[in-house]
Amino acid sequence: MIYSRWQINTIKQALTARRVVIISGPRQCGKTTLVRQIVSDEIVYRTLDDEARLKVAKEDPLGFLKHDHGTMIIDEVQKAPFLIPAIKMIVDINPVPGQFLLTGSADIQKNPEVTESLAGRVKHIRLRPFSQGELAQKPPTFLERAFAHDFPLQILNNDKEAVVKRAFIGGYPEVTFTKDPKLRKDWLHDYAETMLKRDLKDIANIRRKDSMRHLLRTFVAWSSKLMDLSGIGGKLQLNRQTLNTYLNLLESLYLLERLPAWTETDYQFVGQRDKIFATDTGLMAALLDWRLEEVLLDSDRSGKIIETLVYNELAAHASLGRENQLYHYRDRHNREIDFIVKNDDGHILGIEVKAGSRVSPHDDTRHLRFFQEKMTKNKLFTGIVLYTGEDTLPLGENIFAVPLACLWR
Repeated sequence: MIYSRWQINTIKQALTARRVVIISGPRQCGKTTLVRQIVSDEIVYRTLDDEARLKVAKEDPLGFLKHDHGTMIIDEVQKAPFLIPAIKMIVDINPVPGQFLLTGSADIQKNPEVTESLAGRVKHIRLRPFSQGELAQKPPTFLERAFAHDFPLQILNNDKEAVVKRAFIGGYPEVTFTKDPKLRKDWLHDYAETMLKRDLKDIANIRRKDSMRHLLRTFVAWSSKLMDLSGIGGKLQLNRQTLNTYLNLLESLYLLERLPAWTETDYQFVGQRDKIFATDTGLMAALLDWRLEEVLLDSDRSGKIIETLVYNELAAHASLGRENQLYHYRDRHNREIDFIVKNDDGHILGIEVKAGSRVSPHDDTRHLRFFQEKMTKNKLFTGIVLYTGEDTLPLGENIFAVPLACLWR
């Protein structure tokens, strides 16, 4: 069964407006399957995973790019950064939209060999592993409904255990439907190893792959937490500059992601540090060698993986357009809101994530109420406590407890 991806219409629209479209995302997240759904008589497909074709591309970039079709799809373009100047030359001579659809398992724009940005010619589209909404084959309407206070009254059969089980599976298509946890875990370990051994060399010359492996596991363990490069670097005996370089490389492979802090305020006690997140909860659980039974009994681990799952769902929704921007909030008094979403209309959504099935109207909303009073001024604000209970409950003016499964149901 081919599952529909939320980004397919965005890609089709971009091909009618931009000369070049680049789809980026981690290896095995479904990029090739997605672009093959667009293949027709007007499209030619070439993959640079084919060593013979990669050799031809190196020897004659312009000849490799020449085609008589409407669109040329080039898979794994990060292996051939030298193609970017040639593509720029071609689309500048003939500015017809939809000439090239490129996919990459690493962020090609961060490759030091790439000096051309293709600014004004390119549309960048991020593809992630399956979101829970895509697996449920539901449209991406959560943010739109949240801003409109359109919540289901009740969602059954999505308690904490059910949500953590979803998180342990993750969203990589290859193992999403694998019922054997051991087979899934083995695949995810092999996947991470392949990324560090094979794909990392496409963007950097890193000799100590063992350090990168340990560093990836360390950063994944920090998922949903504020970044502390000094603390992490001290334990690993790496200076801050080296650590930041390695982190940027892991981000370029789409294994990790930073969430910026909310800064749209003159309040003097607002913090500026990013949060860090693993981009797939299944990979996170595998790399940390977590056992489901143990995580369910550990509030810190269950809270961490559930918040990471929520982040990836929200990021998938927000990445569909520029109208929704995603942040976190924390100040020096340790007032914290897990996620802040702002749309183009200035409407602000504050989201707290709670792994438990019960909500305290006072304790679980106090930071949302503070933010509503001090930070939003005359802007519309909606506060949500996502929890693993069944019922939507009013907790104050424009503040609600909402079943976490509303993200995909």
